[in-house]
Amino acid sequence: MSLSDKAKNAAQDATGKVKEAAGDLTNNDKLKAEGKADQAEASVKKTGEDVKDVFKS
Repeated sequence: MSLSDKAKNAAQDATGKVKEAAGDLTNNDKLKAEGKADQAEASVKKTGEDVKDVFKS
C-alpha cells in the first residue's frame, strides 16, 4: 500500500468519525449513517490494499 493510499484511507476514516460524532450530537441520523459508511469504505479499501501487499511479497 502506498503512503498516499494510507493517508487517504486514514483521512476518510477520520472524516467518517467526525461525521458520526456530529450526527450523534445533532440527532441527525443521516449524517451519522454517512459517517459510518465512510469508515466502512475506508476499512474495505485498507483490507484490499493489504491483500495486494501480501501477494506482492
